[in-house]
Amino acid sequence: QVQLVESGGGLVQAGDSLRLSCAASGRTFSNYVMAWFRQAPGKEREFVATVSRGGGSTSYADSVKGRFTISRDNAKNTVYLRMNSLKPEDTAVYHCAAGLTFWPNTNPGGYGSWGQGTQVTVSS
Repeated sequence: QVQLVESGGGLVQAGDSLRLSCAASGRTFSNYVMAWFRQAPGKEREFVATVSRGGGSTSYADSVKGRFTISRDNAKNTVYLRMNSLKPEDTAVYHCAAGLTFWPNTNPGGYGSWGQGTQVTVSS
């Protein structure tokens, strides 16, 4: 298992930007496919983005494509989610996840390690 801690959430207005960070510890970070998921109140956890082990390949949910960018720095054991042009419907708790899995895996069941989440609230 790898331990994950997210940061960078907050309250912003529609159209603003945020960058989430997720710091990993405990295992060899570069062995893991990394992903971001989000969960809004009353809704199921949904896939947002995933990045391959080396960082060279990324995949996004259609709802965030063109606005969000996932990246990783294996030297810093950190994965990022840059979120631009935020919309009220992006409001959710954002979780990062690590998995010894194939890429791209958009199923939360494929990830064995999860962070506690960081709240992102976008006002209209």
